[in-house]
Amino acid sequence: MAVGLLGGIFDPPHVGHVELARAALKQLELETLLVLVVADPGHKHATTSAETRLELTRLAFEDVPSVQVDLDRHPRTVDSLEERKLGDAVLILGADELADFSQWKQPERVLELARLAVAMRPGVSDEHVREARARLAVPERILSFEMPAIPVSSSEIRERVGRDESIDGLVPKGVAEAIVRLGLYLDG
Repeated sequence: MAVGLLGGIFDPPHVGHVELARAALKQLELETLLVLVVADPGHKHATTSAETRLELTRLAFEDVPSVQVDLDRHPRTVDSLEERKLGDAVLILGADELADFSQWKQPERVLELARLAVAMRPGVSDEHVREARARLAVPERILSFEMPAIPVSSSEIRERVGRDESIDGLVPKGVAEAIVRLGLYLDG
């Protein structure tokens, strides 16, 4: 059985992240899912500290069996995979992320170190995924699995908190409570 990896900024983590993890664990028959909070993402700006995002992510996944949440000090996936040496690892991606995969740092090496498991959601065309897969040297290293469409994003949550709107149902309860307790995202 393989170890799954789900990396992200998680600013904040939301119910879509949790459902992605649950679907991957079930459908890919993973032994463990390592959720990695990227401390210093090289491609996006985080609005809260790595430690805060780590706390929120631990709260988000606390009820999901077989999930371990860790801080990832590497801004690039290949560097994290090189250091961790996980054997038969499966890197979990959204179908939208696969389209940009060829732009990642050393995508060929990532595919040597881990298989990709692409979450297929309603609204993402199979053709889009086939085209992205065809651009890769080893398309057989790409798996796919299904997950329901969950229309939520971290940026939407930050904006809603900044407008003093409810985020009920968009984030796990513990995350919502921590956002209030820590006074996060109040500036939108």
